[in-house]
Amino acid sequence: MYLKNIQLSNFKSYEEAGFSFNENVNAIVGKNGSGKTNLLDAIYYLSFCKSYFSSQDIFSVRFDSDFFAIHGTFCQRETDNTAQISCTYRNGHKSMRANKKEYPRLSAHIGLYPVVMVSPYDSEIIDGGSDVRRKFFDAVISQFDAEYLQELISYRKLLQQRNALLKQMLENRHFEDTVLHILDEQMIPLGHSIFDCRRDFITQIQPIFQHHYSQLTKDAEKVEIDYQSGLFDCSFETGVQQNVSIDAKTGFSNFGTHKDEFQFLINGQPVKRYGSQGQQKSFTLALRLAQFDYCFGKKKIKPILLLDDIFDKLDRMRIAELLNMVGNDHFGQVFISDTDESRVHQILGEHNIAHQIIEIKRP
Repeated sequence: MYLKNIQLSNFKSYEEAGFSFNENVNAIVGKNGSGKTNLLDAIYYLSFCKSYFSSQDIFSVRFDSDFFAIHGTFCQRETDNTAQISCTYRNGHKSMRANKKEYPRLSAHIGLYPVVMVSPYDSEIIDGGSDVRRKFFDAVISQFDAEYLQELISYRKLLQQRNALLKQMLENRHFEDTVLHILDEQMIPLGHSIFDCRRDFITQIQPIFQHHYSQLTKDAEKVEIDYQSGLFDCSFETGVQQNVSIDAKTGFSNFGTHKDEFQFLINGQPVKRYGSQGQQKSFTLALRLAQFDYCFGKKKIKPILLLDDIFDKLDRMRIAELLNMVGNDHFGQVFISDTDESRVHQILGEHNIAHQIIEIKRP
C-alpha cells in the first residue's frame, strides 16, 4: 500500500496545495516553517483521523479559514486498486469518507491505511506522563484491533460519567453508590479486556523492540518495557470496591486501566531518569520500528513510514542503521523531511537509495 497523491485545503499552513508521490522514498525538503511537517501530519491524519501534533482539530484549520479538507489516493501495490480517502472538518464536525461514502463512525477507518510517524516529539513518550505512554500503546493496538478500540472508547465514556458523578457527590457532600454500581458493572468487563490486550501486546512486541534496540546500539544495553497495572494484583471488581472510599474523598476514580503505567527500563533502571540523550533516542526509535514490524505482521500491509527531521535529530550510527533498512526494502513507502536538499541527496546516495525530491516553499 502507498499514498499516490494528496490534496490539501486550508490545512495548517496550506491554503491550496497538491502533491504526487512515488511508491518508495519521497524526500520533502524546504526551509524551516515552509510546511514540511504539516504535509507529513496531513498524511498521518488520513490514517488516524487526527493530527499527530495537535490535540484539537480546530488547531489544524488555517488561521483565516473556518474549515479544512484533506483528500488522498491510496493504492494497493499488488492489484493497483485505489481508494479515495477524504477528511473534512467544519464548525466542529469531522467527516471521513472512502470513495465518497462516509464512515458511520471514525473508528471504522483507523487501521485500514496504517502509518508510523518518527518525530522529534517522540521524546514525550519517555518524558511525558503515564497518559502519554498509554495513548501511544493504545494507538498501536487500535491500528489492528477494532474491537479493542471500541472497548477503549466505551471505557473512557463510562469513566467520564463515573468521575462526573463522584465530583458531584463530593460537592454535594452526599455519597450514593447505586448509580456508581451500575457504571462499575459496565466497566468491569471492559477493564479486564483492555488489560488482557495490553498485557498480551507487550509480551508480543517486547522481543521485536529489544531486537531493534540491539541493532541500533550494537548490543550496548539491555532494555525492557514493564507493564504495570493494578489488575495484576486483583480483579477489577475487587480493586474498585477497595478504592470506593478513596474515590468518594477525592472525587475521581482511583482504580482501573486508566491508571496503568508502562515503565521503560535500561539495564533495570528507568530510562527517563538514567538514560542519556542518545539512549533515549535509540529507545523511542526502536519503539517505532517495533510498531512498524508488529503492524506489518498483524495486517500483512507495510505501514507508510514518516521520518520527520531525522537527519538533524539522530546521530550517524542510528541514521545509517535506519537507512540500511530502507535500502534493504524493509519498509514500503517512506517520507523523509529535511531542510537541506544537498544533504538528503548525499546521505541517501551513500546508501544507494533512489528517491524523489519534493521541494516545499514558504507560503
